[in-house]
Amino acid sequence: MAEKVIALACAAGMSTSLLVSKMQKAAAEKGKDYEIFAKSTADIDNMLAGVGSAKPDVLLLGPQVAFMKGEVSKKAAAAGVPMDVIKMQDYGMMRGDKVLVTAEALMGE
Repeated sequence: MAEKVIALACAAGMSTSLLVSKMQKAAAEKGKDYEIFAKSTADIDNMLAGVGSAKPDVLLLGPQVAFMKGEVSKKAAAAGVPMDVIKMQDYGMMRGDKVLVTAEALMGE
């Protein structure tokens, strides 16, 4: 089982798949065993409840759904899961290593 679970949520869960791959590569290079996945924002409630997948240790929103931060942060806080929005520059440039550092900081790693 992975030591940490990092969940990303975006509009459809597909545009983030390349970023997930780059984050997985960056984690492997650091010798980290993380489960990293992306899903649609419609799945956030299930993700935070650990339904259908492991409950995440951190939740990151894609910048295209940053408008949901207020609503999602309340749900995440209630579930005890830190969350934030991925920086637009890191997302646009597909900087998986930078997004991984953001996730690790939120998890206290």
